[in-house]
Amino acid sequence: MTDTLLLQELDRLAKLEPCYPLLSLYLNTEVDSNGHHTHGVFERKALNEILKEYPERSPERESLEDDAGRVARYLAEELSPSTRGLAIFACRRCDIFEAIQLNVPFERDVAAVGDRPQLYPLARLYDQHRRCAALVTDTNTARIFVFGAGETEQYVEVHGAKAKHFKAGGWSQARLQRRADNEHLQHVKQVLAHLDALMTSENIERLVIAGDEVVVPLLKEQMPIRLRERLIDVIRLDIRASEADVRAATIAAVQRHDQDRDRRLVEDVVGTSLAGGRAVVGIENTRKALRDGQVDTLLIAAAAEHVPGHEATADELIAAARQTAAGVRFIEDPALLQPVGGVAARLRFLTGSNP
Repeated sequence: MTDTLLLQELDRLAKLEPCYPLLSLYLNTEVDSNGHHTHGVFERKALNEILKEYPERSPERESLEDDAGRVARYLAEELSPSTRGLAIFACRRCDIFEAIQLNVPFERDVAAVGDRPQLYPLARLYDQHRRCAALVTDTNTARIFVFGAGETEQYVEVHGAKAKHFKAGGWSQARLQRRADNEHLQHVKQVLAHLDALMTSENIERLVIAGDEVVVPLLKEQMPIRLRERLIDVIRLDIRASEADVRAATIAAVQRHDQDRDRRLVEDVVGTSLAGGRAVVGIENTRKALRDGQVDTLLIAAAAEHVPGHEATADELIAAARQTAAGVRFIEDPALLQPVGGVAARLRFLTGSNP
């Protein structure tokens, strides 16, 4: 599932009407160190423990028993071998059964019952794997990747005219060098035109480039401002690097960038809040701002245990954010948001001001 489709699913789930008992199930479907799948064992044990909490022949138990049977059939018949993370939301009483198969795993298996979907693990996975473009290029060939939610969503190759090399001296050598430089420049311009069109049309916010000492200065010199603002790192990578190596290097660059982004974002929001500007901190202030539709971006601790009320509060805030088209950013370092209770928000407007 692509990054865009995952966000659409997240938003749709956030807008579901309350329904009980709604089962939320997150499974890591990777094989363990012994080459075995363990998600089936967790699923059976967790659902059996949940069923014990409801009286025999009660409407809630009968609904959950039907859901457990449907989950078991889905795992046996419809789970793709390439899937590494699976989220299922089910409630027979409300005629809900949603399954989301992903190429990236969830950090842990979860089974929970409530009147709304538990969205915390899904929203965090989306934030960790938001789309990023990667450009790997030399002076003749360019490879453009778009990675998101564990998938290569797009791949483009751009080839320029190869520069011909001759043994010559004096004026001839200078003329041939100018020709080669012009070909390099035209190649760079062509590559940047493809990249700019792709990132603009797809609204991709982050870019990593990899190139040698010849092409990188040309790229930076010719890069339009809108691309330069989205460039998060320049790395070294062979033009022939495998797709897996490009993805791994891109993810590592994104993680380094996000660590710095988290720190700067929290400092800005907390400082703005203290100055009485468009930001709030703490559970109650953030909850009220979400209820009033003021929130532009919700900041929340990446580990739910650092949020008062844990998963229940986190799910409530995330659902409220997505219902009002607010962004959600998970802050990996718990120390950053710990002084303000694990939650803060940047606002669109202050109460009484024009949105």
